[in-house]
Amino acid sequence: MKFPLYLFAVIAVVAATGCKKKGCTDPTALNYSESAKKDDGSCSYSTTYAVPTTYNFTNSAGNSTVDFSGQSTRLEQLRQLIAYAESGESAVISAQSLKDMFQNTGGNGGGLFTGAAISSSKQLKDKCFALDVALIESYLDSSVAASINYANPASNGQSGTLTSGASTYLFSANGFDCAELIEKGIMGAVLEYQALNVYFGDSKMNVDNSVAVDPVNGQYYTAMQHHWDEAFGYFGVPIDFPTTPSDEFWGEYCMKQNVTLSSNAVMMDNFLKGRAAIVNSNMTDRNTAILNIREMWENIAAYQAMSYINSAIGYFGNDQAKYLHNLTEAYAFIYTLRYAPIETRNMTTTEVDSLIASFGGNLWTLTVQDLNTIKATLDAKY
Repeated sequence: MKFPLYLFAVIAVVAATGCKKKGCTDPTALNYSESAKKDDGSCSYSTTYAVPTTYNFTNSAGNSTVDFSGQSTRLEQLRQLIAYAESGESAVISAQSLKDMFQNTGGNGGGLFTGAAISSSKQLKDKCFALDVALIESYLDSSVAASINYANPASNGQSGTLTSGASTYLFSANGFDCAELIEKGIMGAVLEYQALNVYFGDSKMNVDNSVAVDPVNGQYYTAMQHHWDEAFGYFGVPIDFPTTPSDEFWGEYCMKQNVTLSSNAVMMDNFLKGRAAIVNSNMTDRNTAILNIREMWENIAAYQAMSYINSAIGYFGNDQAKYLHNLTEAYAFIYTLRYAPIETRNMTTTEVDSLIASFGGNLWTLTVQDLNTIKATLDAKY
């Protein structure tokens, strides 16, 4: 990533006048810290217990203790919800249908869910960060309103579609890619929020880790093991990731930022190490894994936002469809930074809200200078 010259000047001043945060800077170490800028020799590489290379854990009898089936169901619901939202690029869609899918009305998304998305108890809405349920539903409404004009070209103040090559996008009157706002909004308000704040939170981690929940009915895991599995399920990658790559949701963007952040190894290794630590009742190692996952998840979002801003700048003035699409992605990823846990976040909620406000609510009116200013703010924090 290229940094503006003034940022190097700031870094030079900081380096000359302040102390860098010390810690373990080796991503392969057990106690790797994304926030550490200077290695202090504390890296630890050995454990007294085995850590598997894939997300497979069994008890002494060989029974699997892994279960994140609820998360898999919700991911499938999200896939089908997004597919329906994207159909608004060529037909008028229904607000009630989208909301039925969001809250899984009738256990089958109001009749729209098929296959693995059907569930009598699982839904996305009741796992959404409560204060942002209305925001997500406003994205659903905006998508429906835009779909009414799917046959018309989008322009400033006019919703509709724009095409670039083989891709067609549905935009709101303010230039936001409707489907991307929905997808990234739920990725943050449900997947990220649940994994990092709920299942890695004290109420889910400070629970029993000695007795299987219900072995008679196949629940061979402890409560703590199960909660860790559910966090992994919200990350949404294959159990042998990255050997089997991911092309959707957070796994996709983890892979996209891997060259810059070594994010594949950091995320998967720490999910494996943390789960193995729980099996062996090593809460120190478990907590280190939580810290590393929280820090990297936030960095993936921030770096992906900067990548999309760079792409948007490249499309500025020559491909309006790709420009608005990439800018919407950047906006949405920046918004997900609000779900980074307080304990590890690099930006406060107020700072994120201020950055979101920099977009002005209308992507059509932004300039390259505006985008460079937004990116510089992220650069300074990450």
